[in-house]
Amino acid sequence: MCGIIGYLGPQEAMPIILDGLKRLEYRGYDSAGMAVMGENGLALRRSLGKLKELEKLVSQSPLSGSAGIGHTRWATHGRPAEHNAHPHQVGDIAVVHNGIIENYLELKDGLLKEGHRFASETDTEIVSHLIVKHLHRGAEYLEAVALTLEEIRGSYALVMVNAREPRMLVAARKESPLILGLGEGEFFLASDIPAILPYTRRVIFLEDHDLVVVRDGEYLILDRQGRRLDRPVHTISWSPAMAEKAGYKHFMQKEIFEQPRALIDTFRGRIDPDLGEVLLPEVSSATDDIKDLRKIFLVACGTSYHAAMVGKFLLENLCRIPVEVDLGSEFRYREPLVDDHTLLILISQSGETADTRAGLQAGKELGAKTLAIVNAVGSSIAREAHSVFYTHAGPEIGVASTKAFTTQLVALYLIALHLAGRLGRLNRAEVRRRLNQLLKLPTWVQETLDLDREIREIARRYMTAQNFLYLGRGLHYPIALEGALKLKEISYIHAEGYAAGEMKHGPIALIDEKMPVVVLATRSPVLEKVQGNIEEVAARGGRLIALTEPDNHQVKNRVESVIPVPHVPLELSPIVLVAPLQLLAYHIADLRGTDVDQPRNLAKSVTVE
Repeated sequence: MCGIIGYLGPQEAMPIILDGLKRLEYRGYDSAGMAVMGENGLALRRSLGKLKELEKLVSQSPLSGSAGIGHTRWATHGRPAEHNAHPHQVGDIAVVHNGIIENYLELKDGLLKEGHRFASETDTEIVSHLIVKHLHRGAEYLEAVALTLEEIRGSYALVMVNAREPRMLVAARKESPLILGLGEGEFFLASDIPAILPYTRRVIFLEDHDLVVVRDGEYLILDRQGRRLDRPVHTISWSPAMAEKAGYKHFMQKEIFEQPRALIDTFRGRIDPDLGEVLLPEVSSATDDIKDLRKIFLVACGTSYHAAMVGKFLLENLCRIPVEVDLGSEFRYREPLVDDHTLLILISQSGETADTRAGLQAGKELGAKTLAIVNAVGSSIAREAHSVFYTHAGPEIGVASTKAFTTQLVALYLIALHLAGRLGRLNRAEVRRRLNQLLKLPTWVQETLDLDREIREIARRYMTAQNFLYLGRGLHYPIALEGALKLKEISYIHAEGYAAGEMKHGPIALIDEKMPVVVLATRSPVLEKVQGNIEEVAARGGRLIALTEPDNHQVKNRVESVIPVPHVPLELSPIVLVAPLQLLAYHIADLRGTDVDQPRNLAKSVTVE
């Protein structure tokens, strides 16, 4: 969740660190800081609030030097406050940290008894104190770091500086993302790729228990025993421009409009419509003995969980295999019935979601074959799963997920078609027909995005509402949930998604003339049932907003507002319907003046439990 950036090289560190922190703002934060090593030693600057406060601080009191570390903090231990902001310095040691030190209270009690005094309420400060303790006892610097890592329990991405080693950065990683960027005579350490894209595209994805030492002109990656490791260097295909706003007001707005391109990139090279084939070697390797596959689990969190709910419909309908959907935070604790006849599909945009990653590890221990659907290349879940399906959505900076969600839905549809073909549930002609429909999907999505101006006017009509209800049936129920989630995430309006048939089992009590009700009412086998729900809402004065086809006059004549959507095949309709819901949420939030890209209390990637 927090953002980390470290730099060592020939340039001034301060502007590079500040730029890197700006590129990590999407991860969410409540305070920020940096430490730079220069001719006058180690100097810190920290501030509460947005990065502009830190920027103001360092413009008034600059930091000079060509090595340093920076951090944006999202509070876990200790309230948002300047003294809790990172870096945390004790003596010559300053540390930035993402993760949670689970045994920090136990360690803190011991350090207090030894005479240590703490300046913050954080768990991170423990790390600085432990390193200093071991240094005072005669350990060399790297030995002191290694001893500290042995003492702490939990998750961490750590980058450390030592005033006595001005041309060295030391970093360590366990269960929290950290990458090493290799430039021309310079090195970067960061939580995520966008932080360093303007400077290098050559990165090493660090793995659990890696210890990294960066000195002038060289780097070392060591294991827990101090042995040198060779990690592959990856070249990132994203350009710096892909992580910029490109003239849009917000990253979220840009990413909504990137969806037609992202959908194409997800299925590009993976389908042969002429032959009626879905080419997914990554799925084949995770299901090598397809006849023994008895059950599929889909595990995810947040928006990805809604994608999993759609995936259940697709997989069961096309493959006729039982599918269960679980939240990552529940799956790992409930002793799921998983064995070596199970395929476990993990879905995560970042590939670093802590609960989903824990579900992956639990499933592997029970013998399941694991397949990850992720966007971030080289992420932890991607590396640890038996196989990985990359969505190729490109960097998603806005906290509220948009293009990552729709590309996950395409991935799940392709997986369902692939497995159904191998199981003999669909013949080539049927797969060919569906793939040719898939080729039209980007155009259908673009048609809904072309309604942007009309949707903004609808948003203006309902922007002052305090509550929203979203209704959908079947494949559209998860989209109702996702539409409500988008609205509450960025506008702070209370919104709930319901299976439309459940409305009379409680939510109908909420409906009055102040309640906007968004109904997904496109043609489907249950459209008549949905029309019945519309009548029930209308009879109670609810303000109805319907997503339906332009010629569906029976729905259009009974509602207050209409968002027209193209008529599309049922299996692809979730992808088409969610785009206008994203725009509706975006415009309501923008009109209300909220922080669309960095909504309060939220982080892009939840890397701690």
